[in-house]
Amino acid sequence: MLGKLMKYEFRATGQSMLPLLAFVLVAALGVNIMERITQHSDSNAVGFLAGLLMFVFIMAIVVLSVMAVFIMAQRFYRNFLTDEGYLMFTLPASVHSLLWSKIFVSSIWFAAVGAADVLAVLIASFQVSNVSRFISSLTDMFKSLTAQYALNGAAFIAESIVVIFLACAVTCLMFYAAMAVGFSFPRHKWFMSVLFFFIFTIALQICGFGGMFTWVNVGGGPAMSALTMMHTTMGVAMGIEALLGAVFYVLTALMLKKSLNLE
Repeated sequence: MLGKLMKYEFRATGQSMLPLLAFVLVAALGVNIMERITQHSDSNAVGFLAGLLMFVFIMAIVVLSVMAVFIMAQRFYRNFLTDEGYLMFTLPASVHSLLWSKIFVSSIWFAAVGAADVLAVLIASFQVSNVSRFISSLTDMFKSLTAQYALNGAAFIAESIVVIFLACAVTCLMFYAAMAVGFSFPRHKWFMSVLFFFIFTIALQICGFGGMFTWVNVGGGPAMSALTMMHTTMGVAMGIEALLGAVFYVLTALMLKKSLNLE
């Protein structure tokens, strides 16, 4: 059932996300083309058009990121917090399946937005020499990690990917938890949702600064090798993200099950 829910969610969100992703990449290509034209032209009109296209490209990247968050929150709101929630909760699927489908799909879209932004910047600044240097730098970095740490280099890359995905999931869950708690109140639901989002954000920042201070002053002992420090740091990061995700997940699931006031 989870697979069917994810397929439906991808279909619903893809109608908005795929055109936005495509537009950012096309805008990046346009910036690259205009940059090449301006190198061979002194026309003020060409310069103005190049600047305008660059502005559109930057705004497209910003809008893509904002829309990814907006669509994620809007889907949760429509499916769970409006009259549509009565229909969703009658499906032959548990609250956990419904929630996990949202988490997985939203996290994948967040990762796709990050990858598209990187790719768009590469396209906008594309030159054979630049690409060659970029690929060479990545190759040298991977060889250095492999040579110095053997399989630990690949493990570090895998750990980084896991941390990034967990961070995306925690971001989704923080929005979901704030909305689920906010809509459990009989009045001023949106205000309470925003209020709890800021409360969660402040709490995360306090925990983050506290964890960083503790790790710098206590966790990284002088006897710890660089390799051990690297894996321990990534392990701590994964543990913290998993713990935060679990807290937000349990809170969201409980609110959806017991304390929700649908609009």
